[in-house]
Amino acid sequence: MELLTKAEREMLESRLAFLIGNRQAISQRIAEARALGDLKENGDYHAAREQQGMEEAEIRRIEGRLAQTSVIDDSQHKSVGIVFIGATVRLTEEGETEAELFKLVGEASGAVADDVTEVTATSPMGEALMKARVGEVVAVRTPRGVKKFRVVEIL
Repeated sequence: MELLTKAEREMLESRLAFLIGNRQAISQRIAEARALGDLKENGDYHAAREQQGMEEAEIRRIEGRLAQTSVIDDSQHKSVGIVFIGATVRLTEEGETEAELFKLVGEASGAVADDVTEVTATSPMGEALMKARVGEVVAVRTPRGVKKFRVVEIL
């Protein structure tokens, strides 16, 4: 079971709706390219068929994920004081004074924010942060060894 915030689930549903809506356009491209004749040397036809295959695979992947997800209420983490999906957490690395912001997400949105780093719940940082409380020190395995972070605040 995969946990997602409401916004993450809506993003997946929106992507799925777009892909399903695009089926007709791709079919039209294939038909137009097929009408041009010789399929062996028809680059438009092969490109459209390849796109169709990739989009159908993505549709199946998203439908499978949506069938196995559970939407969590990402507003409760702050009131109970526990880091959970949807929480933004201020951390300081042990031995450092400067704090950094991390947002625990079910799926990375790809949105680049200068001040907040997204970490998925399945990443080493995400697994370490899950269910941590303010004041706790979490250990994260990195390629360069174990790093320790103190949870300063849950936003």
